[in-house]
Amino acid sequence: MQLQFEYGNGFMTANLPDTTDVFIPGETVPDPPCLPQDWDSLYQATLESIRHPIGMEPLAEHVRGKKTVVFVIPDIVKGGCQPTSHRKVAIRACLDELYAAGIKKENILLLFSNGLHPRTPMNEAKQILGEELFNEFWYSGQITSHDSEDYDHLVDLGFTAQGDHVIMNKYVYDADVAILIGHTQGNPYGGYSGGYKHCATGISHWRSISAHHVPQVMHRPDFVPVSTSSLMRDKFDQQGMHMEEKMGKKFFCCDAVLDTKSRQIEINSGYAKEMQPVSWRTADKRTYVHWAEKKYDVVVFGMPTNFHYGAGMGTNPIQMMQALSAQVIRHKRVLSDRCVFIVPSICDGWFHDERWPYLRELYEMFQHDSMQILPDMNRYGEYFATNEEYIRKYRFANAFHPFHGFSMMSCGHLAEMHTSAIYIVGAREPGIARGMGLKTRATVEEALEDAKRKFVGENPNILALPKTFTTAAVHLCMKDPAENSHFRDDAPAHPCGC
Repeated sequence: MQLQFEYGNGFMTANLPDTTDVFIPGETVPDPPCLPQDWDSLYQATLESIRHPIGMEPLAEHVRGKKTVVFVIPDIVKGGCQPTSHRKVAIRACLDELYAAGIKKENILLLFSNGLHPRTPMNEAKQILGEELFNEFWYSGQITSHDSEDYDHLVDLGFTAQGDHVIMNKYVYDADVAILIGHTQGNPYGGYSGGYKHCATGISHWRSISAHHVPQVMHRPDFVPVSTSSLMRDKFDQQGMHMEEKMGKKFFCCDAVLDTKSRQIEINSGYAKEMQPVSWRTADKRTYVHWAEKKYDVVVFGMPTNFHYGAGMGTNPIQMMQALSAQVIRHKRVLSDRCVFIVPSICDGWFHDERWPYLRELYEMFQHDSMQILPDMNRYGEYFATNEEYIRKYRFANAFHPFHGFSMMSCGHLAEMHTSAIYIVGAREPGIARGMGLKTRATVEEALEDAKRKFVGENPNILALPKTFTTAAVHLCMKDPAENSHFRDDAPAHPCGC
């Protein structure tokens, strides 16, 4: 069969055996039905949620006698920007409840929770919020984004019982009411976005994030395959609840379970500790897809230049490794122990130094000084995280924070841990891929023939994943739930039966 895979800014055509299985999120297995997508229906559904929250009082009662409110809003990386996106609808519905309860507009701040991601620029703020909300708050100076290096607007909350150092945004700490607008959407880090993951990663500091986005957490058996029963997820929850304890208030969460096109399937609000499991039960039906009838020896998917973290992710070698590993984390339940990845990627040497100014230095260091595997680089985490020039670029030039690269490396090593080989196909600068321990071939067909000879035999089970990075991914599982108790998991089975 002939298939097209993402490659650069276009596609690469490949001829695969007719026995190849193809999976496309939302198409091969339809998502659960989404809510009606007209504004009025979504607005009413959101109002119903914030008026009947889980584990706490309705928003209007929650703000009674209060004065200041901060909305904590995800950045551009996830959640969709369509006219009826959850952010646009939920913020408006919450604002209407706040105004009716007597909260004054001048006492409201919209804060983007970018964490170690680039701080949200004006054009992205407008795209996320829409013209109306943007115009309502931008010109009065009531829209900003988290700056994890602005120590005038951070609060040190000490340590959790697990020993994690929690440092959080002062605007959120000081506000009478903190509203988290979140998305329950499949994520290789801890199963889902939203809930306590939102605050633990979005409004904190690199020292807080270094408690969970590191090898000693990400290389544990409970991290692969993905679940909500990992140490990482527990750390998100512990840090979020520690914030609540020290603030003396609970976050008011308004989370939407999203489908492949970032449309709302369900909306849940309330206390994150009690709301998260309710959202996960619905999200499991869309995210943990019990479809595979066999384990796969070869997985083929393409890597575009621009996805998820931005333009250059599919060409920057450190970012490429994270993207490869994300597929291991999501799909390990359906992969054989000899599995090989074959991945078209233009890999043309573009690091996008403006967005990731430190990754070229990281890559070069990895080629020297007895660096055998990516975790060997972890000892340089604090050196990079405190580099003043890289920090200035994060704060003022829309770059990622330098510690973010160490999350990418910790994740990136999982691809090597859990595959027999990874072939990058069609690289224009193949030495860059080889510098990360990846094999290179000119075509998918050549890579497949080499994999047959060396790793998987003449009749491998092949899975093709077109649109891997242009759709909201799922976590593939075996069709028979009994086959999903993965022998690498030390944690209890996921509630969905995985």
